[in-house]
Amino acid sequence: MSKEVLQAIKAICDEKHIPVDSVLSTIEQALAAAYRKDFGNKLQNLKVKFNPETMDIKVFDVKEVVEDQEVDEEGNVVFEKEGVETNTLDAGAKSPDQLLEGEDAQTEEEDRFNPKTQIMISQAKEIDPKIEIGEELVQKLDVPGEFGRMAAQTAKQVIIQRLREAEREVVFNEYKDREGELVNGIIQRIEGGNVLVDIGQATAIMPMSEQIRGERYTSGSQFRFLIKSVASSNRGPEVLVSRADKGLVKKLFEMEVPEIADGSVELKSVAREPGSRSKIAVHANSENIDPVGSCVGQRGSRVQFVINELGGEKIDIIEWSENDSVFIKNALSPAKVIDVVFNEEEKTAQAIVSADQFSLAIGKQGQNVRLASALCAWRIDIKQTEQEASTPGDKSEEEKEDDLNKEDVVEEAQENSLSNQEDASKDDVLKEDQVETADVQSDKGADTDSE
Repeated sequence: MSKEVLQAIKAICDEKHIPVDSVLSTIEQALAAAYRKDFGNKLQNLKVKFNPETMDIKVFDVKEVVEDQEVDEEGNVVFEKEGVETNTLDAGAKSPDQLLEGEDAQTEEEDRFNPKTQIMISQAKEIDPKIEIGEELVQKLDVPGEFGRMAAQTAKQVIIQRLREAEREVVFNEYKDREGELVNGIIQRIEGGNVLVDIGQATAIMPMSEQIRGERYTSGSQFRFLIKSVASSNRGPEVLVSRADKGLVKKLFEMEVPEIADGSVELKSVAREPGSRSKIAVHANSENIDPVGSCVGQRGSRVQFVINELGGEKIDIIEWSENDSVFIKNALSPAKVIDVVFNEEEKTAQAIVSADQFSLAIGKQGQNVRLASALCAWRIDIKQTEQEASTPGDKSEEEKEDDLNKEDVVEEAQENSLSNQEDASKDDVLKEDQVETADVQSDKGADTDSE
């Protein structure tokens, strides 16, 4: 029988990843509950020692020894206020009543006598004359016989509950320090838009906000996830994983690029629109290392690995610079930027590009400039030419009047040219009529001569 119990304990430990001491403690708590059910009473603080090799059970009633106190019917300690001198208090000190009220408020639990866990010194001396205040009085109790069916059922429920709590504690301790790490997971099922993922010892949750739009999650498919948070709840530890967090891109590059892992290349910042495009800024701590080339890899093998892990998401790798102007120019690549004008107060920057680079700098639906702004922590505006970067109010009033006069002169010249063209066309029509009349008259004279 003892061998079967040991094998059962070992199987539970292997399956639930629970220490042996925790399982034995659970069994002892269950035996204490069963003993109280059949043989004990509610005023006993039962502790059980169980030896799985010999199947020996020892039951003890353990109480803390306290000083003799006068208690009321509810177990509250009754204080005597007599003998407290009031004439020796300082001006700023509290009265005896206030002192006692403050002590009662601060040590409400300590002032309450608990007969289940405590025993007064006078009663303890009757059992053990050598006992002192503050020590524990341990009394061994006999086990009259075997436990009944109800006691066994109680023990079973306690074991199930305690093992479940121990398992939750083990899972929480396993993942509480792993926030921000990569983990492999297998999709289990989808419930209410949330994806349940098996990550080993726990089932993690990936809400819709942490999913990549357009990515399909079918049961049994494997992905890499980022552990975003770990919290404890009544239902056990809740592990939240993500596929949309920009930290996933960073961790994938750290895993694939040795230069980033050993610190020779530093990944400064990441901007991401999950499922569409990402931009990362890298910097080399040594002049002999090409940071962009290290991340791209031979024939693009390293960056292609990350792209495949993210389901084909495009990745732009740029070189980080301490100079904000150079950094913004790099961030807006593949567009070529002519100049950058900064507004330090509003934390904005105007990137000036040529007309043929304007749409390329903005990107599809503004994606390129949006990612560059997030990468550089500047709000970037794209301007086509250097003249467009100046505000309309830069011109003086005289220049504005000159412009208006020039426009008026141009309009008058256009009107005069139109009138001249109309007069010339009228003269051409008159000349044509005169020529036709002369031809008719000459034809009539010729006919008369022939007659």
